[in-house]
Amino acid sequence: MLMALGMFVFETRSVPYQQLQRNSAWRHAAQSRVGARPAYQYLGPGSDTLTLSGTLLPAFTGGRLELDALRQMASQGDAWPLIEGTGRQYGLWVITQVDETASQFHRDGAAGKLDFSLSLERVDDTRLDLLGSLTAESLSRFSGAYA
Repeated sequence: MLMALGMFVFETRSVPYQQLQRNSAWRHAAQSRVGARPAYQYLGPGSDTLTLSGTLLPAFTGGRLELDALRQMASQGDAWPLIEGTGRQYGLWVITQVDETASQFHRDGAAGKLDFSLSLERVDDTRLDLLGSLTAESLSRFSGAYA
């Protein structure tokens, strides 16, 4: 397992990402002063974004079904815990964007190669009302994607 977002597991047979990029920001407010440089006040953490990208070869890895499962998670608008395969916990994250580029098409129109990018943004860990829930319907949807 590379990483898990809620109940969605990133692994070699689902969505093995090849690149992980994280951008963290901190907020500082500036106050202009006469005859001096502005004074700055630390306001706290800013946005924290994570982008997972890679290439899927549906004959060997996951494909459109797995990307559609991520789109469905994003459509719910819920936050999901993000946990690395090493056990490192990243907090609660929402899916903000899923990009997909299909190429190398077969005779039936199925793509032989899918390049993807998944954008996540960290949300406040204390807001448990944002946490996505696992229902019987969503469990069958996810387990069906890996059968």
